[in-house]
Amino acid sequence: MQKQVRSLLIPWVDQMNPSKRDPFQVLISCILSLRTQDRVTEEASQRLFQLAQTPEEMSKVSVKRIQKAIYPVGFYRVKAQRIRNLGREIFQKYDGRVPDTIEELLKLKGVGRKTANLVVTLGYDREGICVDTHVHRITNRWGLVKTKTPLQTEFALRKILPMRYWKELNSTLVTFGQKICRPVSPLCSQCMLRPACDLVGVGHSR
Repeated sequence: MQKQVRSLLIPWVDQMNPSKRDPFQVLISCILSLRTQDRVTEEASQRLFQLAQTPEEMSKVSVKRIQKAIYPVGFYRVKAQRIRNLGREIFQKYDGRVPDTIEELLKLKGVGRKTANLVVTLGYDREGICVDTHVHRITNRWGLVKTKTPLQTEFALRKILPMRYWKELNSTLVTFGQKICRPVSPLCSQCMLRPACDLVGVGHSR
């Protein structure tokens, strides 16, 4: 799968230079990416970070200016308010430093396990398993896990997947799921993993 994904375009957040990844910017970009195409996320993130790059700076930007910067991301009005509130909360409660553990990140309003895992892995280069719809769908389709929710999938994968694969799992499977192992009519004829896949729930493929 890694070999096949090398020729595909990975998510924008994962393309950020590892040595320059800022946990706060990873957090904000992840929030922007929800229900939003990757290209739109990239452009919105770049416009927003021209206005503010730190929690303190973000807490001082008006919600309307944030809305204008991030439009047309999905739910941009709700996200603008959330982003400003996160900047304020992190600045006031954590001295401007984004928490570096999943448990502490989950205390931030509007931050779920997917986002928390992504901040830990991409922002702090620590072990975590970020499970979104692609990871949940594909690992169940393979027959690797048998779960009903992304949360169940995360904990199931933590038990069976070697830790050396945790950090790269999300970016690899998101790319794989967008281009090859699609939700409807996956491109099984092009998939290098076809011989090992159980095709759970696959009705029609190409």
